[in-house]
Amino acid sequence: MSNIPLKEQSIVLIGFMGVGKTTIGQAVARKLYRDFIDIDEEIERRFQMPPKEIFAKYGEATFRQYEKEIISEICHKRLKVISLGGGAFLQKEVQDICLATTTIFFLDLSWNSWKDRISLLIDSRPVLQGKNMEEIKELFDDRQPIYEQHHSRIITDNQEIEEIADYIVDSLKLAWELYAG
Repeated sequence: MSNIPLKEQSIVLIGFMGVGKTTIGQAVARKLYRDFIDIDEEIERRFQMPPKEIFAKYGEATFRQYEKEIISEICHKRLKVISLGGGAFLQKEVQDICLATTTIFFLDLSWNSWKDRISLLIDSRPVLQGKNMEEIKELFDDRQPIYEQHHSRIITDNQEIEEIADYIVDSLKLAWELYAG
């Protein structure tokens, strides 16, 4: 377990690509006066190229290794709000690091709601390239059990960003009061 007090632990948002982890994470960070870190953006900044190019040039294994190292480093920091890439949580080591050091919120979106967003996502997501809807649905379904490792789940269908962010902040504040020590 983490030696970081609950109130100071970083908050991690997980869920399938395009669920809104970055947008919601930014809203939560603003409400809690914390720094927001998008892991994909952090990788891009350090690698000096977008994840899509890293995938193409070095392969997914290299990307995932680098992703794991950055997540491990950042999760040990206090008072951050962190958005993980959709595939980051596939790695058992990433799950273990996040569960031990942070508070994890799973942003859960139904397939039907997610499907409506696909046109906005398809070009920027390397793992969607060249896949048809059936293959993407299979990827979506395959990843759902992985996201079950969390501290709290939020159904995001038909909810506004601010509503979801408020729910997360309220949940955290209640937990901090209940478990303060």
